[in-house]
Amino acid sequence: MVIDMTKENPTKAILTFAFPILVGNLFQQLYNIVDSVVVGRFIGKNALAAVGSSFMLMNFFSYIIIGLCLGASVVYSHFFGEKNYSSLKKTIFISFSAISIFTAILSILLVVNTRHMLLLIKTPQSILESSQHYLQIIFGGLIFIFLFNACSALLRSIGDSRTPLYFLILAAIINIVLDLVFVIVFNMGVVGVALATIIAQAVSSILCLIYAFIKIPIIRISREDMVFDKNIALMVGKYGFLTSIQQSIMTFGMVCVQGLVNTFGPDTIAAFTAAGKIDSIAYLPVQDFGNAFSTYIAQNKGAKNASRIIEGVKSASRTIIIFCLILSVIIFVSSSNLMRIFVNANEVNVINLGVEYLSVISIFYVLIGFLFMFYGFFRGIGALRVSLILTVISLGTRVIMAYTLSSIPQIAQRGIWWSVPIGWALADSIGFITYRKMKKNELF
Repeated sequence: MVIDMTKENPTKAILTFAFPILVGNLFQQLYNIVDSVVVGRFIGKNALAAVGSSFMLMNFFSYIIIGLCLGASVVYSHFFGEKNYSSLKKTIFISFSAISIFTAILSILLVVNTRHMLLLIKTPQSILESSQHYLQIIFGGLIFIFLFNACSALLRSIGDSRTPLYFLILAAIINIVLDLVFVIVFNMGVVGVALATIIAQAVSSILCLIYAFIKIPIIRISREDMVFDKNIALMVGKYGFLTSIQQSIMTFGMVCVQGLVNTFGPDTIAAFTAAGKIDSIAYLPVQDFGNAFSTYIAQNKGAKNASRIIEGVKSASRTIIIFCLILSVIIFVSSSNLMRIFVNANEVNVINLGVEYLSVISIFYVLIGFLFMFYGFFRGIGALRVSLILTVISLGTRVIMAYTLSSIPQIAQRGIWWSVPIGWALADSIGFITYRKMKKNELF
């Protein structure tokens, strides 16, 4: 179902559009969690650490591709808001062609250099081989990550957030079944987990691609649309490049933090992996709300409706405050029980470290909620440089504070935990000031 977000009530439009994205990403997180649970419980602590140590590198390069797709989707939304379907189709052709070529080249380079990257982030020798095997399979299947995210971003840009949900559910089911079969039945270890992920991505991405270009007429490309338009290419390049840089900076910061975590040994790595999974699910709704908000802003920017943009910001702020306060209480109270889902109860030190992490982070979820809203707002109005600056401030502060605080013996790894809300708070302050100035000067 395609939603025109230039007409409906802002709160209803954003939430209606965001809900399928949230459910879909919950399923995506579900099969990431199943990976960790299966590995942690059926293979062991070191295997969980191996997957966890690999996860940040996997995310770093995946989000470069996802960023390109998100950037292109802003252009899709603008043309959709203008009802300029001819330019929309040309944009689809140009962006899909360029990003697929880039992904293929990147995939080859990463497979060849996997071990060097793991050594660079100080991966312990005890988990190096497992991490390398896991990542090489994931990197080899990057093209499927591109296909799925490109199709999902396209569909969501025109207001269809339900179709990607169906294919994500399919991917989650396939991944869970194959995880259990490859690890428990065939005893394939972390290689089985990686293969399950790639096979699930491949099936869902190909089916989503077929559906998108056969079933939706306004994005169905003909031979006349397969032309190079310089202005459109420059627009896609600008939005795609800046959004990709933003996404890669976010994950690069996490890679730097992962390198620091790795120096504290397997227990801390396992705790950080498990707690990070819980944390990412906890704030996933506000992340998806921010992405939905970006589409709302982009469509109304294309329709040149500034008053509706301001109304949307007020609505989004209220929603974020209410939801994040509820979420903070739930995670803070249940952190110990949540950690026991990922590791055996006898791993007391791992559980305690994870609870310590979640107890600090969960208090400040409202900060990350507003940060995702600002990301969505500035991306939607085309001010990608501002969104990029906020990312640099947030992640840069986090990395600097993590290394600084953790170097103090009395603080140790607790400094890594506290660096997170410090980065969020600083970025939020800059985002709020910038929004007020743009609103005052009528720059959107």
